[in-house]
Amino acid sequence: MTHAVSRRGVLAGAGALIIAFRLSGAHAQTETGTGGKPSKHGLPGSLDDTPRIDAWIRIDASGAATILTGKAELGQGLKTALLQVAAEELKLPLARLSLITADTARTPNEGYTAASHSMQDSGTAIRHAAAQAREILRDEAARRLGVPATSLQIRNGEVFGPNRMRLGYGELVRDQMLTVDAQQTSHLTSPADFVVMNQPVPRIDIPAKVTGGAAYVQDLRPEGMLHGRVVRPPSYGATLRDCDVAQVEQMGGIVKVVRDGNFLGVLADREWTAIQGMRTLAATTTWIEQQALPDSADLPAALMKLPSHDTTIHDTGNPGEPGILVEGTFSRPYLTHGSIGPSCAIAQFGDGKLTVWTHTQGVFFLRDAIAGMLRMPAENVRCIHAEGSGCYGHNGADDAAADAAMLALAMPGRPVRVQLMREQEHAWDPFGPGMVVKLRATVGGDGAIADWRHEVWSQSHMMRPGPPGALIAARLKADAFPPAPPVALAQPEGGGDRNAIPLYEIPNSKVVSHFLPDMPLRGSSMRSLGGYLNVLSIESVLDELAARSGQDPVTFRLRHIEDPRAREVIETAASRFGWAGRVKRSESTGFGFGFARYKNLEAWCAVAVEIEVPRQSGVVRVRRIVAAVDTGQVVNPDGIRNQIEGGILQSMSWTLFERVTFDRTRVTSVDWSAYPIMRFDSVPESVEVRLIDRPGDAFYGVAEAAQGPAGAAIANAIRDATGVRMYELPFTAARIKRAVAVRSEG
Repeated sequence: MTHAVSRRGVLAGAGALIIAFRLSGAHAQTETGTGGKPSKHGLPGSLDDTPRIDAWIRIDASGAATILTGKAELGQGLKTALLQVAAEELKLPLARLSLITADTARTPNEGYTAASHSMQDSGTAIRHAAAQAREILRDEAARRLGVPATSLQIRNGEVFGPNRMRLGYGELVRDQMLTVDAQQTSHLTSPADFVVMNQPVPRIDIPAKVTGGAAYVQDLRPEGMLHGRVVRPPSYGATLRDCDVAQVEQMGGIVKVVRDGNFLGVLADREWTAIQGMRTLAATTTWIEQQALPDSADLPAALMKLPSHDTTIHDTGNPGEPGILVEGTFSRPYLTHGSIGPSCAIAQFGDGKLTVWTHTQGVFFLRDAIAGMLRMPAENVRCIHAEGSGCYGHNGADDAAADAAMLALAMPGRPVRVQLMREQEHAWDPFGPGMVVKLRATVGGDGAIADWRHEVWSQSHMMRPGPPGALIAARLKADAFPPAPPVALAQPEGGGDRNAIPLYEIPNSKVVSHFLPDMPLRGSSMRSLGGYLNVLSIESVLDELAARSGQDPVTFRLRHIEDPRAREVIETAASRFGWAGRVKRSESTGFGFGFARYKNLEAWCAVAVEIEVPRQSGVVRVRRIVAAVDTGQVVNPDGIRNQIEGGILQSMSWTLFERVTFDRTRVTSVDWSAYPIMRFDSVPESVEVRLIDRPGDAFYGVAEAAQGPAGAAIANAIRDATGVRMYELPFTAARIKRAVAVRSEG
């Protein structure tokens, strides 16, 4: 019997499907999966891959518009911003617009939602498509009214002509009208005439999230749904020796137990029954494990000893004159995404076709990976994005989707919901990779930086699906797929070497990337990739050079930077903070500053902080933060502030608290007590974000701009408060207290 899924219509959206876009082929290795290739049509943003206007804009007989995007809402406020862009250019009220996000059957393929590219790629495409759709409708109105197009005005979805003549979009639109390729030139609305863009429009995704509504894939409950749970191996490489499937099958409420090689799962009518079945199955299962992990006591040394592929990514000038030398080795541990809601997916299989609702960041790549894992034609697999409760980067979303697909195939016709347990999410998360940065720099007698040497060790930050072997289930099933091969992300965006090339004017500098193809722990994309540690390291050494040469840190930065937009961001943050007039409240007070342009290509961000660090406790209390940001043309100022504030708090948590722990066999930080994150009592007393608007400019990615500068500012403030430079993240109270004690004894 096939059970109907009553919410499918809601999830899929009403009305006819628009499948008029063109699928692009294989791409260069970039984080989004869509960059690194020459332009096809000379069109802006993602229009270059998908030039058909009706792939982005659909207008129905009522005059309402549906906007389609291949990008996903991850909590960054994307849905609201894209609707603002479309409303502005279509001249339609926001209330008459709806949005369909990433869906392999309906939307353009825009690769991964990653690298702060959503507005740059999709926002730009939608803006130009909407502007051209508006002009097409205006020209049709001119034809019908027999007047010049230049004599017409458009507002609120209507075209107004002389003698009170007017036609609504619904009257004007006809079949195939928008089934045309976009032109290279668009008549965009002038910033001076903006009505919707550059306004703090309330985010459309927030109400359900704060009222307990159905906001996430975790909330969906289609009719006839079964609950699935999986039993993960206890460690990497563990193999299943034996398990008592019969004992679980005899439990009341258990519908089925699925075993496929090392893949184990249970299906039940109720969620708690599925959990009980999972726990019983796990308790009766014996695994063969091996000690394959490195010694975590000295992770930096372990990483630097791994085989590496070495590339010089920047080399200018020759070693400078001897001067004041600063050197240090900075490291970050593996970091888990720590999604508050464990990853979840729903899958349904029937008539040879599989549909998966998932909070993946790349529906098309996941579709291909699942199809490969199940040896199905890709056209028989559909992946639909549904928001997940937390994640920027590659967390367990894709794995949960693969688990749901495996279990759905065992129960055709029934939707199957799989949600990971906390310990599964923490133990098997594709962690943000552990990294090491080694820096050596000198400041000459003239007070300028004379020489700079930067080396970075990191594994891949890009192990998302495509390949089936990127999915845990594919690696566990009987006809297993090998682990996906490591991917080195290319400069200028980079992966582990992101932001490793200093933005400052330094005559003699060299940057070497040591790419580590062997991965001691499973790793992949986490917000800002290698940019966080590289910026923290660069800004820490810059501050140290300034301190040892008797120069103010902000003045020292401005001395070495010519980019006027970078200078304005630095000067704005310093001015709003009151940097020049800063006064310490006590001997425990510290001030710190950090700056970067994300990827050296996207938004500019500077952060100033004030902290208190009592030396007897080592506990960092962040009092005040001021950030300045230049992200080009602003669409939703409140949304940008949300992202910068959130990025600052996330960076604080990484910098002060977070660390994956493991022994020689297993990951051990499998709950919140073993993996602490920042709590409410550590939130700063105030966070101020100043936006530098650039009317008419392009969109620059902003969501990951604050992580490096915020971490760097905190590191520099700790140095200012204690006199101790910290190198090994996280800068916990115990480590700070120990470092201060060592300095005092010395």
